[in-house]
Amino acid sequence: MKIRLPRRTTTGPEVSSFGPDAVQVEARRIHVGGSVCATLAITGYPREVAPGWLEPLLTYPGRLDVSLHIEPVPSLVASDRLRKQLARLESGLRSDQEHDRLLDPGREAAAEDAQDLASRLARGQAKLFRASIYLTVHATSEEELDDACAQVRALAASLLLDARQVTYRQLQGWVSSLPLAYDNLAMRRTFDTPALASAFPFTSPDLTTELGSTAVLYGANTSSASLVAWDRFAQDNHNSVILARSGAGKSYLAKLEALRSLYAGIEVAVIDPEDEYARLCSAVGGAYIHLGAPKVRLNPLDLPPKSQRGDDPLTRRALFLHTLIAVMLGEPLGNASKAALDRAILATYRQAGITQAPHTWNRRAPLLRDLAATLSKDTDPKAKELAAGLAPYVTGSHRQLFDGPTTTRPDSHMIVFSLRDLPEELKAVGTLLTLDAIWRRVSDPHNRRPRLVVVDEAWLLMEDPEGARFLLRMAKAARKHWAGLSVVTQDAADLLGNEIGQAIVANSTTQILLRQAPQAIDKVTEAFRLSDGERQLLLSAERGTGLLTAGVGGQRCPLQVIASAREHDLVTSSPQELLEYEEGDL
Repeated sequence: MKIRLPRRTTTGPEVSSFGPDAVQVEARRIHVGGSVCATLAITGYPREVAPGWLEPLLTYPGRLDVSLHIEPVPSLVASDRLRKQLARLESGLRSDQEHDRLLDPGREAAAEDAQDLASRLARGQAKLFRASIYLTVHATSEEELDDACAQVRALAASLLLDARQVTYRQLQGWVSSLPLAYDNLAMRRTFDTPALASAFPFTSPDLTTELGSTAVLYGANTSSASLVAWDRFAQDNHNSVILARSGAGKSYLAKLEALRSLYAGIEVAVIDPEDEYARLCSAVGGAYIHLGAPKVRLNPLDLPPKSQRGDDPLTRRALFLHTLIAVMLGEPLGNASKAALDRAILATYRQAGITQAPHTWNRRAPLLRDLAATLSKDTDPKAKELAAGLAPYVTGSHRQLFDGPTTTRPDSHMIVFSLRDLPEELKAVGTLLTLDAIWRRVSDPHNRRPRLVVVDEAWLLMEDPEGARFLLRMAKAARKHWAGLSVVTQDAADLLGNEIGQAIVANSTTQILLRQAPQAIDKVTEAFRLSDGERQLLLSAERGTGLLTAGVGGQRCPLQVIASAREHDLVTSSPQELLEYEEGDL
């Protein structure tokens, strides 16, 4: 049977209809326009359900229309029908007992459920509804439709649902699945309030957020056919953490996000401890600063440029020097040491002609060796201890980074500070210095733009209490300057094992968990409140697969990181692929 649908016309030119020109109806399918579809009705349901039990139907990768029709049953009618049903069940049970037949467990369970439901209806704790669920499967050919229907039936069977393809009523089924509120099949089942509430498939495996011009594609959703795109700058704060074991793909994801952030016009600054961002930086024309290389120096006593100064840059610089020197010495400073250091810092600046007067702030800043000399001249024993502690950084083996004025002030859309050639004893100090240089750029009130600051292998800084506190201050203040801090680390236990690390995670709306080590999974599970399934996912995840937790409501989305061939060439860290790239094979 073929039904020709009239077209909508006006007195002017013909206007195309909102639906197909014709619908060809067959016994078990219908042809609508250029596609073919079939409707399945749910005729059997499980006895007990959990919240969101229909959610897997939304994850079907093909085109599937799920329609849920609900009709409330008046309380008087519901009570009368339930009383009659209960009487039939009780009568059947008594008949079995009188004739010494074995009791039917199904009938006995139904009687108990009916008794409980009648009690709740009498107390007003529940109501009854008549509901029907229809699934309309779409395909491009009849063969493809048969395969799709088999897959949908199998998916329904996994939920203990009995899905039957309607016969000679496909037109009524198709109309019932349209958003017209017409239930032409009327294949209903009675639900009480809790069961119906659990049947609502309002939850979704996809992230729900507004995407602006700074949105970044992370990968594919492993639970649906959609992509995972996220805009960190549309959230309450712009920070993120990426936690994973070594080799799980955390740096790959961080580099891919940095590259795609550049596409969106976001300025990117990276602290790179392993020289992994060099090829990416070169490809995009960024500035690459190789700390530890000859003639590359950073003077920690430099005052900010004129455009980046606040009301009192000298005091701010003195406070940062307290943090830096505590990291250099490897221990917190006592009150007496802080007093001696503060006295020496101000004296060193005065000797260079720099005071609280703004006209002196453009003069050449003193060096670290000048501060050490001032400390050594002080008669306070604490000052001499500080001078002795700074000796390796002034005259000893660690002086290369501080032995002279700052040699470079980068200005680019991507700035990478490489720490690979710094000795291990200097990497925490180098990370803190580069963070300070980046922060001065981020907080410049005369150069506002979205910025992303990536701290790779953040555990290097988290090992030192003063460095961890500086990172926390940056995480708290980044939003005010239109910046997002991305903390990347493989040592989840260290990050989650102290209050500062937990505070950094709490100040990061976007949290990405890739494969975790068994030794750290307990802390990760507790910190992020993972379910058993999410815990198992992170223990067995393949490289680049994980869980994205984001937003105020704690949305969760499993994802697989994907990259184009060219992007993969720029962000891969595989030694074999890098060797082939150097040889010109990639």
